[in-house]
Amino acid sequence: MIVGILKEIKVAENRVSMTPAGVEVMSHHGHSVLVERNGGSGSGYSDAEYKAAGAEIVETPPEIFERAEMVMHVKEPQPSEYPLIRQDQIVFTYLHLAADEGLTKALINAGSVNIAYETIQKRDGSLPLLTPMSEVAGRMAAQEGAKYLQKHHGGGGVLLGGVPGVQPGIVVVIGGGVVGINSAKIACGLGAQVYLLDTNLERLRYLSEVMPSNCFPVMSNTPTLKDLLQKADLVIGAVLIPGAKAPKLISREMLGLMKKGSVLVDVAIDQGGCFETSRPTTHAEPVYEVDGIVHYCVANMPGAVPQTSTKALTNATLPYALEIANKGWQKACIENDEITPGVNVIQGKVVYRGVADAFGLDYNSMDQFL
Repeated sequence: MIVGILKEIKVAENRVSMTPAGVEVMSHHGHSVLVERNGGSGSGYSDAEYKAAGAEIVETPPEIFERAEMVMHVKEPQPSEYPLIRQDQIVFTYLHLAADEGLTKALINAGSVNIAYETIQKRDGSLPLLTPMSEVAGRMAAQEGAKYLQKHHGGGGVLLGGVPGVQPGIVVVIGGGVVGINSAKIACGLGAQVYLLDTNLERLRYLSEVMPSNCFPVMSNTPTLKDLLQKADLVIGAVLIPGAKAPKLISREMLGLMKKGSVLVDVAIDQGGCFETSRPTTHAEPVYEVDGIVHYCVANMPGAVPQTSTKALTNATLPYALEIANKGWQKACIENDEITPGVNVIQGKVVYRGVADAFGLDYNSMDQFL
């Protein structure tokens, strides 16, 4: 198979979808890999390294889209790329379609086969291609929250760890999954008093056993959340419904409960955000203020640490990319049921229920394509 690795064009996105080591593995299995010129530069990889691994360096995105049977990105295709996507071409990347009607309709019109990293799912319910970036984003959420609590960044001037004689800051993390547990670990490491909310009692029992003593796992409900918002210096939104829009857990009215200068970090912004007042921001302009509350809603947080993120992403995606390339997408789905839920749109039809429900589109079973 001819596989195309595109240079990311989303604002301040420095990751790349495959390292030179990944290219070498694909080449070893007989696949041709096209890498857009300077595609890996943001992550510290030169064109020479890709060539040495067996890639062909290609000058422009149109050439990659024209030649490649499967194109790989990190972030979702951008509007300038929509017209380049071909009928039956495999698009393998993070898509987050339930939060983007325009992209969803563009992929329907293209007639392509669109496989989303974030909805590939193991039998135990885990999301293996979302996990590494969730780990990165979770750890960054606490760091960025601590930064924007500083007075000169618009925050209330709170040091999360406090000092002897002064109480530490209070952090509320909503969601005890991969993002939440990583956010809480870093916040605890900084010395904050951390409340980690989840609705699953078994998960809360697990968190009680593994988290540090300054982390308090709590059952999530509206009264508890409202009570904690009054105390919080930093709130991290870490909820996820795979492939669907995130629920809005904090309304604008609830901002009135919070202290002026406190910070909201919405890690769920790729899926529409879990705060009513959230809107996507960029690394260039990461924050804005609503009713005295600082909002950090960067939609590609791991792009700020591309050397770590690109390696972690390739480690996770390469086995699936190789399987799709070796077998074709249909046989790969038949033989590996983890890949099947990754397929969101095929040849103009939506085959992922969360995406269909988000926009009132017809849902189609995968069975007709397999």
